[in-house]
Amino acid sequence: MKAVVHDQHGPAESVLRLVDREITEPAAGEVRVRVVVSGVNPTDWKARTGMYGGGPTDESVPNQDGAGVVDAIGPEVEGVTVGDRVWLSLAAYERPGSGTAQEYTVVPVNRVFPLPEDADFDLGASIGIPAITAYRALTVAEDGPDRLAPGALEGKVVLVAGGAGAVGHAAIQLARWAGATVIATVSSEAKAAYPTAAGAQYVVNYRDADAAEQIRSQAPDGVDIIVEVAAGANNALDLAVLRTRGTIAIYANNGDQPFEVDIRANMGLNSRYQFVLLYSMGWHLIEAAAEDINAAIAAGALPVGEAAGLPLHHFSLDQTADAHQAVESGTTGKVLITVSEA
Repeated sequence: MKAVVHDQHGPAESVLRLVDREITEPAAGEVRVRVVVSGVNPTDWKARTGMYGGGPTDESVPNQDGAGVVDAIGPEVEGVTVGDRVWLSLAAYERPGSGTAQEYTVVPVNRVFPLPEDADFDLGASIGIPAITAYRALTVAEDGPDRLAPGALEGKVVLVAGGAGAVGHAAIQLARWAGATVIATVSSEAKAAYPTAAGAQYVVNYRDADAAEQIRSQAPDGVDIIVEVAAGANNALDLAVLRTRGTIAIYANNGDQPFEVDIRANMGLNSRYQFVLLYSMGWHLIEAAAEDINAAIAAGALPVGEAAGLPLHHFSLDQTADAHQAVESGTTGKVLITVSEA
């Protein structure tokens, strides 16, 4: 089979290479998936460049997310059959050879989830890390739900920072599906159309001098949950619009501006900060998230593509380096790699 690998950290064009690898058999508790589409996330290029520390000790296959068809099943696997259409997430976590930038990958069965009937493989490869991250951010508030379903966020106001990004896109859609009022922020007027298409009822340019006033005009009592992608840069704005006992769920610090907790302001608000990272989230929570995400997909609440506010950018397997560079350079939308025929 064809696979993209790297055995050292560095720029995509220097370290990623297309090779032939042997197709391996699944062991107990594992399944083999023929990958149709691989999804690229910021965590993939960050791992490739060594941002997380350490160095690859084995030949590694990049990319955590993907979608495809179950090709083989190992012993002690239940609930999955050969031929099932599935989506994958965290495929390469602690398994460097199991990334989705290859024609076949073997993963533990708990990293494979059924792909709803009307969902295509592009959608399946776009879910994974972005949607589960968004789901976690929306379910950590003290007085909020721990599962999402229609009506679960009824009466809540959610502020999604970076509404034009993949996580922001999923957060908008999931929050709307669950009944919340959604406000999104963007960095430019050009990007405002994306969160609007995703379902945000109100979009604010966070660079406007009166951004807080604009948000407060839609949420006079403050917002209940903030899904935060740039904690350092947005901290002052977040505290200006958060309601008392509100929650700020932080999944990234884009821009790397220092993040400092304003003790007095947060004490006055009785606020809660929740940091979100899938790798340490716990598999029981990931499985619950996947179940509810699939319900949203089945209801037609998580579409992707230009019309839905998340443009798709397609690359072939031999263009994986270009795909990584596209994500690393901040391309708006979702970068996907077509690995094999559906």
